[in-house]
Amino acid sequence: MALLDRLKQELDRAGKVAQDAFDDGKTRLEAFRTRQLADKSAQSLGYAVFRAKKSGRELDAATYDRLAATLETHDSEAARLEAEIELKRQQSAASRGSSSTTGSSASGASDTYPSSPS
Repeated sequence: MALLDRLKQELDRAGKVAQDAFDDGKTRLEAFRTRQLADKSAQSLGYAVFRAKKSGRELDAATYDRLAATLETHDSEAARLEAEIELKRQQSAASRGSSSTTGSSASGASDTYPSSPS
């Protein structure tokens, strides 16, 4: 029975790792797409300003405000997603660091025997 419990625990752990990887990939893809939208918004704003200047006039305030708001929305969303990705990366690095420290101290303790002469 203990073998089945151990197997269930390992399968649960593997499932969680797989789900975390899937969620991370999904967030990265969403950040990439949002960054692309921000780039397209910046490009649209640049073209609008260029065309207005080329025709010898200023870009009207309503068009500028609309394009700048779209750019700001996409840019801030992309920055939020990128910060979320970085936070998850730091958390996983910290958890790997703490588990490797625990693992190395445990393995170091099993390498020496208290009754053996040093």
